[in-house]
Amino acid sequence: MKTRLDRRHFLLGSAAVVAQMGLARSSLANLLPGSSVPTVDALTIRVLTDSSYDTPRPGNNKWVKVKRTGFISSKDFRKAIHNEWGLALALESRVGDRTRNTMLDYGYTPEALLNNMEIMGVDAARIENLVLSHGHYDHFGGLIGFLQKNRARLPADLTLYVGGEDNFCNRKTASGAPGHFADWGVLDRRELAALNVKIVQCEKPTVVGGHAFTTGSITRRSFERVLPNTLVEYSVKEGIGCDMPAANEKAKGQFVADEHVHEHGTCFNLKDRGLVVISSCGHAGIVNTVLQAQEVSGVKKIHAVLGGFHLFPAVDDYLKRTVAELKSLDPDVVIPLHCSGPGFVTTMREMLADRLVTSTTGTEFAFGA
Repeated sequence: MKTRLDRRHFLLGSAAVVAQMGLARSSLANLLPGSSVPTVDALTIRVLTDSSYDTPRPGNNKWVKVKRTGFISSKDFRKAIHNEWGLALALESRVGDRTRNTMLDYGYTPEALLNNMEIMGVDAARIENLVLSHGHYDHFGGLIGFLQKNRARLPADLTLYVGGEDNFCNRKTASGAPGHFADWGVLDRRELAALNVKIVQCEKPTVVGGHAFTTGSITRRSFERVLPNTLVEYSVKEGIGCDMPAANEKAKGQFVADEHVHEHGTCFNLKDRGLVVISSCGHAGIVNTVLQAQEVSGVKKIHAVLGGFHLFPAVDDYLKRTVAELKSLDPDVVIPLHCSGPGFVTTMREMLADRLVTSTTGTEFAFGA
């Protein structure tokens, strides 16, 4: 089920589909706490690509079961988990006896993604929906290769949910001496069209597969700011790029600091536990992302916050304020991935150690029943 919703309304499909998914019908006119949103009984998140690997160790806590895949393939000792800068997640949610499988982000290269999927036992044929958090190469770099290998095994109406038009922008990243920048890739819509992938832009919150929902573009309402990352160009050249005339006019046709205006989070409402909010990279701020999820869903309880938080460039005072704000939101679990940085983990251990669960490539998190 592909359903659109905005910050004032969830427009939940047909009555038949809603009944099938066990969702209450609601206009959510005022997004009041307790309004009905898609609710899942259980959620499993598998970290397919991240920046490092650690050996298996006990990691369960009260709220989440943690399992880590062995470094070496159980079927072929010559194959091992690959780590690289970036993030790719496989999400499996369950309502009753019905499961949904979604991929969220695709890491830096298809080689690492496909290798790790094989070792972790993630079957591409079970994937029903694709989500991209934002337009950075370390999150979409593996996508086209994954599709080229597996398109025939995926649904005929396969959909990629993107945050918005700026997910297709051309970007540059710092390289070499200060002031010099190098190309950092762009997601080409023509390649997706050739692979028969439908694109849904999610500037407004959007239900994915009847189980998940996206935050829509994230309102910047906390102390957080976009920390240094890339430069972005808001135009189409030779068929690739993003068509954003107003932003391009403001930028005077030049590369400008990237504010990730169409970054979005992916969320689940877990039965009896609350929201699981996945930020992927969190350029818009992890606190802002959680607040956005609460607003669009009407659910205030935060069960888990996980993903990349883009805090590796942050100074100590900024880290402490971030953890303090997270503490005030009272999540049961905080799981930093990818670009969160060692400073954030250290600060969490100092200020909110009982909520911290760490992760590496190959980790599996099981929430709910």
